[in-house]
Amino acid sequence: MSDVMAEVVRLLTEVVGDDLLLEGEVGPETTFGDGLALESIEFVALVDRLRERYGGVDFPSFVAALDVDRIVNLTVGDIVDHIEAELREDVHA
Repeated sequence: MSDVMAEVVRLLTEVVGDDLLLEGEVGPETTFGDGLALESIEFVALVDRLRERYGGVDFPSFVAALDVDRIVNLTVGDIVDHIEAELREDVHA
C-alpha cells in the first residue's frame, strides 16, 4: 500500500469511524458510494481533511471536472491517483 493510500484510508477511518471501516477492507477499487456508503457530508469531511493534509492538491477542480456518473462511481484509487499525480507535478515544477 502506498503512503498516500495509507493516509487516505487513515483519514477515511477518522471520518467514518473504526467500527464502520476496517483498513484491510479498503482498496483502490473501493467506491465511495456503493463500497463505503459514504454520505455526501462525510465525503465533504474527507475532502476537508485531505485538503488539510495535501494543501497543494486541487480537489474542487478535480471533482468539478467529473460528470455525475463518474462522481457516483469514484473510487479510493481515483483520489489516491489524483493526489499522487499532483504531488509529482509539484516536485517537477
